[in-house]
Amino acid sequence: MRFTVLGSGSTGNAILIVAGDTRVLVDAGMSAREIARRLVMVGEDANQLDGVVVTHEHGDHVGGLRVLRKSLQCPIYISGATRDAYIRDRRNLSSEEPHRRTEALRDCTEEISTSSDFRIGKIDFHPFTIPHDSVDNFGFIATHAGVRVATVLDFGHITTLVKERLRGCAGIIIESNHCRDMLKACEVYPWELKQRILSRTGHLSNEDIAEWLSNQGDGFDGAASHVVLTHLSQRANNPHVAKLSAEMALRERAPLFVPTTEIIISSPKDPTSWIEL
Repeated sequence: MRFTVLGSGSTGNAILIVAGDTRVLVDAGMSAREIARRLVMVGEDANQLDGVVVTHEHGDHVGGLRVLRKSLQCPIYISGATRDAYIRDRRNLSSEEPHRRTEALRDCTEEISTSSDFRIGKIDFHPFTIPHDSVDNFGFIATHAGVRVATVLDFGHITTLVKERLRGCAGIIIESNHCRDMLKACEVYPWELKQRILSRTGHLSNEDIAEWLSNQGDGFDGAASHVVLTHLSQRANNPHVAKLSAEMALRERAPLFVPTTEIIISSPKDPTSWIEL
């Protein structure tokens, strides 16, 4: 298996996972043109996708879905609750948008559930619920030939279920949205937004990631060769701070645990390099 984070942040999120000749796009938060451009940057073609998995209905995960759908031949894998919320969303949208979304998804969706596994080509997906202020957000483990890759974006705290599912994964894509002190000091964000982000259904912080990575009990098991930090806030985080925080947490496990895991930072502007597992 291999994967690349095409882009991640409040301006849009999209991930590409490949196993053999199967190519799956996870979320379509950037414009359709930008997603197509970034696919070309990593040597891929939107017309070769075997499926698009939608994790939840927020704009930075579905913003380009309707237009992208016009150029795709593959199904859209989405839960019923997320599909309904996506269609109903009227925030900053024209009155015609719900109808356009309904038509775009007509006869091309495969309904999925957080309680049921599903397969796209040669990749098996094992979804599970994660806590976020959306109707039906989920993370998942993608598996192929015994290799496990986890994707967990947009969630407010690391539950026991999340910890269990992340064990034994060769690659982990997880959010590290903000530094708590930077968020609290951010003059641009109103207090209500800060409260939402800091809540248990908001977004994960650098400190949350560090606690999970350093915990040798029920935290990170050290199995992953790569941990990719995603969804970094451009106002309440810094890539160097996020990476240093995670790397220092790994070092705290020594000498009983020698960290070999590579911490990688995703970007809102460019794809990560391919990560081969």
